[in-house]
Formats: sequence, structure tokens, C-alpha cells
Amino acid sequence: MFRSFFLNRRWMAWSILGTALILLATWYRVQLDVKINEWFGSFYDLVQKALSAPGSITAPQYWQQIMTFFSIAMVYITVAVFVEFFTRHYVFRWRQAMNDYYMQHWPKLRSVEGAAQRVQEDTMRFARIVEGLGVELMRSLMTLAAFLPILWGLSDKITSVPIIGAIPHSLVWISIGWALFGTVLLAVTGILLPGLEFQNQRVEAAYRKELVYGEDDPSRAAPPVAASLFQRVRHNYFRLYFHYLYFDVVKWSYLQASVLVPLVAMGPTVIAGVFTLGVFQQIARAFDKVTESFQYLVLSWSTIIELISVYKRLRAFEARIHAPDEAPPDDGLVPLNP
Repeated sequence: MFRSFFLNRRWMAWSILGTALILLATWYRVQLDVKINEWFGSFYDLVQKALSAPGSITAPQYWQQIMTFFSIAMVYITVAVFVEFFTRHYVFRWRQAMNDYYMQHWPKLRSVEGAAQRVQEDTMRFARIVEGLGVELMRSLMTLAAFLPILWGLSDKITSVPIIGAIPHSLVWISIGWALFGTVLLAVTGILLPGLEFQNQRVEAAYRKELVYGEDDPSRAAPPVAASLFQRVRHNYFRLYFHYLYFDVVKWSYLQASVLVPLVAMGPTVIAGVFTLGVFQQIARAFDKVTESFQYLVLSWSTIIELISVYKRLRAFEARIHAPDEAPPDDGLVPLNP
């Protein structure tokens, strides 16, 4: 899964240099986010000044602020579009590297249940998910490095927090505590989902295999057999939907509550009128960025569950490659009937 791409000289330019380019572009997007956060402060201070004292600002001042945001946004859009285009090619090259490696060992692998699906579909899913999670992880770390010092400094303006009272750099500690709470909560809630996703892929593969054989062999995919295999698919999906039901209740309840956390924490300071509207916007946005960085596992949990399922399938697939011909590994894979 990794060696065929990252340790293969043929793909070195894409795997090493391509990864470096994606990370560099991600870092630059984070720096643009910092500039936008600074713009929020100056713009909303200007708005507050205009609303509190009519005629205190001029039209050129207002439109200058709008053009500043426009110039930053255009650079952000250009970088984002380029990175998305490059990443799609990057992911396909990774898939191609895995495909070439597996096809070299196809005589060993063809007898594995769902072998065609693993080579044709799971390779693409694995490369896409790992790239996406990896970039989001690095972006979270970069965002944290950029916005944590900002929130650390802005937290000094918070005079008091409900229940807790006055704590130095209070918003930073609240952000960390809230993110850890959500991570543990969703990890416990979704503990059964990876196994169900893995089982789901197995029953889908069995059903697909029988239908493919039925295209060429009239004796295969008979209605009773197909109905029985589809019933297994149906049963597993319904189990999966049930477990995702309570998982989604917890997930979305937590994410919606996250919107209120900084507003509640800043409540006493806002009521006291200690800072301006621009500072309020800066604090709220910096808090959201820091909290989202700490919530990487919370926001990515569904994708991680899918990755675990694909990884288990490909890991068992590769075990067949390295197993002696006379002693196939007990990997849970079901060979096709000869």
C-alpha cells in the first residue's frame, strides 16, 4: 500500500516531491487564513465605528477593506484550485503504483474472494482517503501552529469565564478540553463501526462476484442464490444504519454545541463591553480554527472508519502475496471455488 509508491524509484517525483508540494501549498493556505483573520478584526472595527458614529468613515475606506479581502480571496481560490487539480493526479499515480504491484502477483491473488474489486476499487479508495486524511492532519497542525499563538494572546482580553471565573489564557484551555471531550465521546460511540464497515465490504464482494459469474454462466446467480446473498447485504446495511444513527446523533449534537462554546465563554466579557466588535470576531474565528485543529479526529472519524475497512481488506490481500504457496495464510479471505 505504501512501499509500491513511496519506495519505488519510478514514482519518486510524485510521492516525495508531490507530497512536499501539497504540504507547501497547505501551509500557504493557512497563512492566507491568518491574513483573513486579521482582516476580520480591522473590517468589523471599521463597521462598529461607522454604526456608532454616522459619517465617521468615508466610502473609500470601506471599499478599500472590501478590495483587501477580495485580493486575499482570489489568491486563496487560485491556490485551492491548483492543489485540488494536482492532488487528483497524485492520488491516481498512487493507485497506479498499487495496481501495478498487485497485478504482478495476480496469479496468487486471483483466487481471493473479491480480488478484482480490491485491485480496481480499493486501491483508489485507499490512496484517496490516506491522502485526504494526511493533508487534513498536516493542515490541522499548521493551523494550530498559526492560530494558537493568536488565541493565546487574544485570550488575555477575556476577563472572566462563566462558572470557572478568571483564568489566564482561558480560551486556549477551553478549546483543548472541549476537543478532547469530543474525541473521546465519538471514539467510544463509534467503536463498532469499523468492524461493520469491513463486514459490509465482504458481503458486497460476495454478491458482486456471483452476479459477475452469472453474466457468463447461466447456472450462476440463480434467483434463490442472488436473493440469499442480497439478504446478507441488506441485513448488514441495516445494522450499519442503526449504529450510524446514534453515532450521528452524538456527532451532530457535539458539533452544534461547539458553536455556542466560545460565545458562552466570552459572555461576561461581551456584556462588560471590554473589547470591540472587530476583536470579538478575531477571537471567535481564532477559537474556531484552534478547536477545529484539535477536533481532527472528531471531524474525520467517519472517514477513518472507512479507511480501517479498506486497510484491513488490502492488508489481508497482501498477506496472500507473501505467504508460501503450499500454506496460504489464515487471513479470513475466502478463495473462489475452482
